[in-house]
Amino acid sequence: MKLRTYHIWTIGCQMNEADSRHLAAQLERLGLEAVLEPVEADLVVLNTCVVRQQAENKIYGKLGSLRKMKQQRPHLVIALMGCLVGVKDNPALRAKYPYVDVFVPPSGVDELVNHLLTHVPALDHAAPDEYELPVLERNAITAFVPAVLGCSHACAYCVIPLRRGAEQSRPAEEVLREVSMLVSQGVREVMLLGQIVDRYGLDRPDGPDLADLLNQVCAIPDLLRVRFLTSHPNWMTDKLLDAVASEPKICPQLEVAAQSGNNEVLRRMRRGYTREKYLDLVARIRRRIPDAAIHTDIIVGFPGETEEQYRDSYRLLEEVEFDKVHIAKYSPRPGTSAAQEDDDVLEEEKERRRKDLDDFQKAIQERKNAALRGCLVEVLVESEQKGRWQGRTPQNKIVFFEGAESGPGRLEQVRIEWTGPFSMIGKMELLSNE
Repeated sequence: MKLRTYHIWTIGCQMNEADSRHLAAQLERLGLEAVLEPVEADLVVLNTCVVRQQAENKIYGKLGSLRKMKQQRPHLVIALMGCLVGVKDNPALRAKYPYVDVFVPPSGVDELVNHLLTHVPALDHAAPDEYELPVLERNAITAFVPAVLGCSHACAYCVIPLRRGAEQSRPAEEVLREVSMLVSQGVREVMLLGQIVDRYGLDRPDGPDLADLLNQVCAIPDLLRVRFLTSHPNWMTDKLLDAVASEPKICPQLEVAAQSGNNEVLRRMRRGYTREKYLDLVARIRRRIPDAAIHTDIIVGFPGETEEQYRDSYRLLEEVEFDKVHIAKYSPRPGTSAAQEDDDVLEEEKERRRKDLDDFQKAIQERKNAALRGCLVEVLVESEQKGRWQGRTPQNKIVFFEGAESGPGRLEQVRIEWTGPFSMIGKMELLSNE
């Protein structure tokens, strides 16, 4: 039976979202049409994440439902892609899910396409261009662009180096070509991605570093904004901060993962810095980029984390006043060094700490956003939501506003009238893209 339709289910990080976009573009070049529901698809792809146990459990649930679909429709092609598969052959995974037709490593778009061309008859083969926007994303204003694949910094809790392999910087010309093609299709903001994006170019000594690459990306006509993530405190250089401060297109929003506010926990996490070094970086960021929004990640319940050590993370949020915090409960990841330790913080205690931090951070965000009432902010319009335009400020704050003359891809000046911890509402005052 000829494949006519496809469905991609994606969970996890922005890198997975970029991989799924690349794959969708290639599948459409092969003549397949996207469908919103897996029951309508001839090909179903699960693009997976195993950074947290919660995500992994969702994948197993999806695989269970696909097994029933495969029994009812034997012609269905199922592909498992991403970090659950990993970069090394996994016979146990293949044996556990014999009804999966193809196992694809992270970012292995070409491998899946080649498998389909080899094993599926009568596919319409057009020369694929993975930088095209697939049909369901043709109106996208923002896009994720991988800059660094894999990771070579083995934090004690993180499975990414095992699943995505060693760090590899994409050639600058390849990144620039992708961004240029996206912009030609209407994208106005890109986010350069890497597990430690600041390390871009370290494996290419004759090429640009991240600051150089950002400046090259900013030179692309019609591109309005550039972001990057995720940053590591050890690799965020003054040169990079100066690039953000001096180039108007680079958004002053920095994602600098802290993970803990306690030095002993940081040491056992193998993060490679101290609380004091992290706070010094925050001070340097705010000196060079006064309007910067700083986001971070915090893990609660790491093995051996005491109540006092947890309180150091709470105090870190209090001292820095982050603009956003991603809070996760620790879950052991097989193959990591932390998985060999006793997961001795009770689940109930992890949840208490998570909620405690979440409530505290929500109050911080509410207070910081409230300070913007009456202020004029620049908003890049992304979409329409329930009769209002929705967009984001350079600091990545979500803003809703009305204005018949506006539309996706425009930069607007909006006066903030209402604020909450997660979004703001305003009134458009000045059209700036004319």
